[in-house]
Amino acid sequence: APIRYIYDFGDNWVHRIDAQTIGDPAPGNLYPRLTDIIGRCPPEDVGGLPGYEDFLDAVSDPNHPEHENMIRWAGGPFDPHVPDADELRLEVLKLAKKWKPRKK
Repeated sequence: APIRYIYDFGDNWVHRIDAQTIGDPAPGNLYPRLTDIIGRCPPEDVGGLPGYEDFLDAVSDPNHPEHENMIRWAGGPFDPHVPDADELRLEVLKLAKKWKPRKK
């Protein structure tokens, strides 16, 4: 069943997370595991959908008057189609380690 997750309460970005069982656990693997990511989260406090559209216009057009400011504000180049996969996988791995069954 999908999980509804609100990211950045001020802008009210609603994300859908699908949690699935994809087979029996494999010995040596930690769970949960991140298997797929689609898209990248908008930056926090970007201003909701209108602000995000303005932001995307600015970061995608080197001639836009706010291009450099928005790139700097975002912490570097921003592509909405390329998720922060390494960061997200690390966060899920931390969660899996925290939830790892303890030996008795």
